[in-house]
Amino acid sequence: MQQSLRELYKNKICKDLLLEFKYNNIHQIPKLVKITINRGLGEAAQNAKALDKSIQEFTLITGQKPIITKSKKSIAGFKIRDNVPIGLTVTLRKTKMYNFLHKLINLSLPRIRDFRGISIKNFDGRGNYNLGLKDQLIFPEIEYDSIDKIRGMDIAIVTTAKNDIESLSLLQKFGMPFKK
Repeated sequence: MQQSLRELYKNKICKDLLLEFKYNNIHQIPKLVKITINRGLGEAAQNAKALDKSIQEFTLITGQKPIITKSKKSIAGFKIRDNVPIGLTVTLRKTKMYNFLHKLINLSLPRIRDFRGISIKNFDGRGNYNLGLKDQLIFPEIEYDSIDKIRGMDIAIVTTAKNDIESLSLLQKFGMPFKK
């Protein structure tokens, strides 16, 4: 039976990182803090069904109900009024975070057409990784017939790594498929 990513981290990845970067203390070893998934819904201001459909998709994908983000001020050019729902966000921690990462690495990313790996350039300089997906169909929970429109999402993987090199090594050990 395959072990979970949390057990893999505790049993193998910690030891590998300790040897690779020669940390003095085990608390210096980088670890995953959280994964946030966001989606901006510009058309939700006019279309309430788009918001409901996106909430349903996020709940299926993450196993957690999303928070509805609302506009802070009115912008006439975008036809947005004050306090109107314009996006969704979910923050995953602990078990749900590891389950989502496992599903992303092993099931969803390989389902992308012509997939050759994800870019190494998406680190932010502080050890966090950001990934943008163009459609929600790569997740096995989403059925093709149930979607009304293809919508993307942004995924941010937050780590305690001090720089991008440590974070890259951590994510590679988890099995993230980076381009060679």
